[in-house]
Amino acid sequence: MKKKYKLAKKKLYLAILGGLGIAMAGEAMAAADIQADLFNQPVGVIGKQKQVDRFSSPVGIIGAQTVSAEAKAPQAAQQPAPVAADNKQVVAEAKAPQAAKSKLWSYQPVKAPAEPAINNKNWVRTPIDAFVLAPLEAKGLAPSPDADRAAFARRATLDAWGVIPTPEEVADFVNDTSPEAYEKLADRLLASPKYGERQARRWLDLARYADSTGFQNDETRPNLWRYRDYVINAFNQDKPYSRFIQEQLAGDELWPDNQEALIATGYMANFPDNHNSRDLVQRKYQITTDITDTVGKVMLGQTVECARCHNHKFDKISQKDYYSLQAFFANLSAVDNIPTAKKGEVERKYEAALSKWEDATKDIREKQQAIIDSVREKAVQHHKERYLTDSREAIFKPKSQWTAQDRWVNHRLGYITDDRGLAAFLRDAAESKGKDKDFSPEIQAKWLEYDKLTEELKKFKDLKPKSGSTQITAMTELGYTDAPPSFVFAGGDHERRLEEVQPAFPAAITDEKPDIKPTPFSSGRRAALARWITSESNPLTARVFVNRVWEEYFGHGIVETVSDFGKAGQKPTNPELLDYLADNFVKQGWSVKKLHREILLSGVYRQSSAPREVVAKADPDNKLLAVFPRKRMEAEQIRDSLLVAAGKIEDKVGGPSVFPPVPENLGAGAQWEVSKDVHDQNRRSLYIFTRRSVPYPLLETFNMASAQEAHSKREVTTSPLQSLALFNSDVVFGLSQALAGRVINEAGNDESAQLDRLYQILFARKSTDAEKEILQKFLNNHEKLVREKTSEGKFAVSIPTGLKGDRKLDPIRAAAFVDLVHTVANSNEFIYRF
Repeated sequence: MKKKYKLAKKKLYLAILGGLGIAMAGEAMAAADIQADLFNQPVGVIGKQKQVDRFSSPVGIIGAQTVSAEAKAPQAAQQPAPVAADNKQVVAEAKAPQAAKSKLWSYQPVKAPAEPAINNKNWVRTPIDAFVLAPLEAKGLAPSPDADRAAFARRATLDAWGVIPTPEEVADFVNDTSPEAYEKLADRLLASPKYGERQARRWLDLARYADSTGFQNDETRPNLWRYRDYVINAFNQDKPYSRFIQEQLAGDELWPDNQEALIATGYMANFPDNHNSRDLVQRKYQITTDITDTVGKVMLGQTVECARCHNHKFDKISQKDYYSLQAFFANLSAVDNIPTAKKGEVERKYEAALSKWEDATKDIREKQQAIIDSVREKAVQHHKERYLTDSREAIFKPKSQWTAQDRWVNHRLGYITDDRGLAAFLRDAAESKGKDKDFSPEIQAKWLEYDKLTEELKKFKDLKPKSGSTQITAMTELGYTDAPPSFVFAGGDHERRLEEVQPAFPAAITDEKPDIKPTPFSSGRRAALARWITSESNPLTARVFVNRVWEEYFGHGIVETVSDFGKAGQKPTNPELLDYLADNFVKQGWSVKKLHREILLSGVYRQSSAPREVVAKADPDNKLLAVFPRKRMEAEQIRDSLLVAAGKIEDKVGGPSVFPPVPENLGAGAQWEVSKDVHDQNRRSLYIFTRRSVPYPLLETFNMASAQEAHSKREVTTSPLQSLALFNSDVVFGLSQALAGRVINEAGNDESAQLDRLYQILFARKSTDAEKEILQKFLNNHEKLVREKTSEGKFAVSIPTGLKGDRKLDPIRAAAFVDLVHTVANSNEFIYRF
C-alpha cells in the first residue's frame, strides 16, 4: 500500500504575480470593414498578380489579382511635422556630422592571426590551445592536467545536451581505449537531437521567445512554438549561421516559397505586445524599436538602443544611424493566419478537437453573431472611436487615400479586433444607465442575452483544444513594396518628428550602402540588411557569435560583455583567439557544429577544474583559463537532469508547448492549465509554455531567462529560496521517489551498491568510503526518526515509486532511503558542472 510522506517539511512557494488578466483569444473577427490583410496565402504568391481591395475582401483573395492602378500610383508625400523652437538644439545634435569612422577594435576587419609560438606543443590538441597557452606561458603558468574521464563525460554532455549522461554513456567513454575516444564522444553528442534542443534554448534567450504576448491580458500566441521548433531543427541540421540569420530577418523576401524560412521570421514576431493599446501609431514605433534593439544587440553586439533618444554617448552611433537602421523594418507587419503547407499529427489532432468544440457550440455562436450583426455598423464605429487621434486619422480615411503608414495601422486594427471586441459597444451602452446616446431597452436586452450566451459558451471550454494550431505566425510586408517613411524622433518621442531618413547601416561600422532590390511583394529592405549582417566583410557578426559559444562552454566570454562590443563593453581578454575563432568560423562555412566540435576537442576544455593556488594568485579571475571553470547548471539543466536521473524524461522533440504541474497556490487560473497527459508534464523544460506573466516557478527560482527582451547571459544567484524550492517542491520530491525506485531496481537490495549507483547516476562517479559511511549513518538515524514519528501517528511515509517485480521492502527503511536520495539530489555537486 502506497502511503504519502510529508516528513517535517514546510511547503514554501513563491507568491507569483497576482491580478492576472484572464482574457483569452476570442472568435475570428467577422467584421469585413475591420478585417485588414490577415492574409492566407504563401508569401511568394503576394504581388505576382493584382491585389484588389485587400482590406475588405476575404483574406484568401490576397495575391489573387495583379497590382491595381491604385497600388501603382505614387504615395502621397508625407512631410515631417514642423519643428518646434524648443527642438532646435535636438535638431542640431541629430544633424551634427559624424566624426571620422571609429577605430574601435570590434569595427576592424577580422584577420586570421598567426598561430603563436609556444613551448608545450604536446598540450595543443586544436589551434585553440596555442592561443590559450601563449598567454599562460608568458605569465609563467602551466595548464591543468586533464579531467577525470567520467567527469569530462558529464561536463561535455551537460554542455552539449543540457542534461546529465546515463551511467552507461559514461562507462562507454571511460572504457574506450581507442585514440579516437574523445572524437567519438564529441561526434555522438553533436549528432543527437538533444544538441539542437540545448542550442535552441540558448538562442531563444536571445530571441526573447515566449508563447504569450505579455502586458495585461498576456494572450496566448498559439503558433510561436513553430519558431522554437525551427530553431531546434536549424541547429540539428547544422544550418550555416549566415543562412540562419538571413531566414530570421528576411526569409519571406529571400525564400518566399519556403515555409521554413517564413516560420523563421517569427524571430521578429517575439516582441511583447499590448493588444489593448489605443495608440496604433505608437504601437508601430514600439514594435519596430523592439526589433531594431534586438537585432543590434543579438547579431551585432551593439547597444544601438542608446541612440534612440540621443547620439550614443560612447559609441559613434548617432540618432540618425539608429532610425536609419530602424527604417529597414518600417514596412513589417505580423500575420498569424498563414496556413501550414502540410498537415501532420499536430494539425490533425487540433482540427479534430476544434471540430468537436465548434459542433457543440454552433448554436450559441450563431446566436451571438446574429446579435452583433444587428448592431455591427454602430459597433464598428464605436470600436474605431476608442483609438487615439493619430490612429483615427488612418482608420477613418478612405482606402483610396491610404498611405503605407495608413495600411499598417488598418492591418493592425484588423489583427487585434474580433466580435468579442465589438461586443463592448453593447456592454458600454447597456451599462451606461441611460447616459450613453445609444442606450435603449432593446440594446440592454441584447447585451444581457449576449452576456448570457458567453457564460453558456464557457461550459464547453474543456472541449476547445488547449494547444496546437494549423497556422503559422510570420512577419511580412503584406504584399506591398512601398514603406512608411522613417524619421529621427526628438528624444525618442514618435510625436516629435525631425528629419526623414532612409535605410542605412551604422556609419561608424561601415561605409557600405545597402543594395535594396524590391520584390514584387516586398520592399527588399530586410534582405539587404540580412546580406550585410552576414557578409564576410562585416567585422561583428562572427565575432559576436563565436564569443557567445565560448561563454556557453567556459562561463565567461572572451569579451565578457557578450552583447556589447562597443566602447563601454569589455575588451577581449584574448583578441587573437577571438579573431581565430571568428575567421575560422566563416571559413568553415559558418558551421556551428564544427565550432562546437573544435572547442569540445581542445586541450583547454579538457582540463581539470580542481583549484590551484598558484593560478589563483597569478590570475584570480581565471581569465587565462589555466583551470577549467566550474559553473552552476542553468535552470533548465537542473530540472531536466532531475528528470533524466529519475528515468522520467520524455525524449519527444518539438510540438506545441506544455504545462507541467505548478504549486496549488500559484493562482494563475486559466493562464496555467496543467497538461492532462503525464508524458507532456515530463518533457524537457525547453517545451514548457513560456507565459510572460506566469514564469514556471522552479525555473524562475534558478534564474531562467526573461522573455521581456533579448536575454544575453544567464545570471547566477545564490539564495535560500533555491535550496528551499528544491527541498519543498512536490515535483522534486516526486522525482526523488522515482530516482530511489530506479536505484533499487538497478542495484538490488545491497545498500552499498545502491549508494554507488545513486552517485553514478547523479555525479558520474562512485561514492567514496567516507561518503558511504556518512550516508549509512544518515540512513540509520533517519530510519529511527521516521519509525518514531509514524508510530505516534504524526506522519505518513512515501516509499520509492516505479519498483519492478515483487520487492518486499520495509516501508520505513524505504522512506528513509527516499529522503537520503532527495538530500543527495539537493547537493551542490549535482547542480554544478565541473
